[in-house]
Formats: sequence, structure tokens, C-alpha cells
Amino acid sequence: MDAHQFEPLWTVGDVALFLNVPVHTLYGWRTKNYGPPARRVGKHLRYLPSEVRSWFENLLEEAA
Repeated sequence: MDAHQFEPLWTVGDVALFLNVPVHTLYGWRTKNYGPPARRVGKHLRYLPSEVRSWFENLLEEAA
């Protein structure tokens, strides 16, 4: 990816849709230091899509 091109950040709702889990589950995972990495932007959580995909792919490797 070019340094001047960025994927739009994902919201909690976007990540929940991608993973097919409730939003509440993502918040619960955060309290347990589990789940894809997120960043605070003001009072909002935002996710880099590439990091969410990488986190998910690592789950598949661990389960194999």
C-alpha cells in the first residue's frame, strides 16, 4: 500500500459485520484483552481493516 493511500478505518459495527459477531461481543473482548487491535480516535474506536484480517487469519492458523 502506498504511504499516501489508506484504507478507510472500520467502526465497531464494521468489524462486527465482518466477523459476524454482535457489537457487544467486541466490547467484551476488549475488556479481556482479546480481539482485533483497535485505536481510540477521540471517544470512538477505529480499526485498520488489514489488522482485523490479520488477527482473524492468525485465529485460523492457531486452530489448525
